[in-house]
Amino acid sequence: MKPYVICLMHSSLDGRTHPSRWRPKGAGTDWFEKIHDELGGDAWVIGRVTGSEFAKGKPYPATNAKFPRENWFAQRDAKIYGVVLDAQGKIGWGRADIGGDPIVVVLTENVPDSHLAGLRGEGVSYIFAGKSEIDLALTLDILSHELGVKRLLVEGGGVANGAFLRAGLIDEFNLILSPAIDGAKGAPFVFDSTEADSERRAPITAMTLESTRELGGGVLLLRYLIENDPQAASR
Repeated sequence: MKPYVICLMHSSLDGRTHPSRWRPKGAGTDWFEKIHDELGGDAWVIGRVTGSEFAKGKPYPATNAKFPRENWFAQRDAKIYGVVLDAQGKIGWGRADIGGDPIVVVLTENVPDSHLAGLRGEGVSYIFAGKSEIDLALTLDILSHELGVKRLLVEGGGVANGAFLRAGLIDEFNLILSPAIDGAKGAPFVFDSTEADSERRAPITAMTLESTRELGGGVLLLRYLIENDPQAASR
């Protein structure tokens, strides 16, 4: 059964997500972790670019070892998992958890064996969700069946968030909205796309404002329920 998927993001009024660029500075930037904890996900997911910001290691060295393209888990009994989309196996972790949450990397089958050896050596779990591109619906299915994930928080960069949105997999959107403006080119957005997906639209049929919550200092938490075309995730 598909997990319930909540996208949680924090943005300025113009939809930008790097607080260091916002003016005025420090506008409600301490709320993200608090709301993350309140939402109570079994796992959270980020993309490769965001994941790289947490990495401490270097690319893994070459090896002669061969590994089957099968899911491998260093741990199955965690309360919360940190899931990272890394299709081509670019991240050398140098760690096995983020904030105490065991890392689970989502790969494609064309990653090198040296990367799998490195992940195993560091105790980093991994799953395969496609031959050359990640199938997000398959990713959710594996997380559900293998790790019992029922509630997933999507908290990636704009490209990862946009991929989930266009796949019709997001059920709820929680936006922490700060009274600040970025106002310049180059900052990431809450939802974005690669050039290849720039003309592909999300299959959203309705969005309902479920609640508006004042967090203080002009910061709002907007909660929207999303209805998607039921055929979207199966396409």
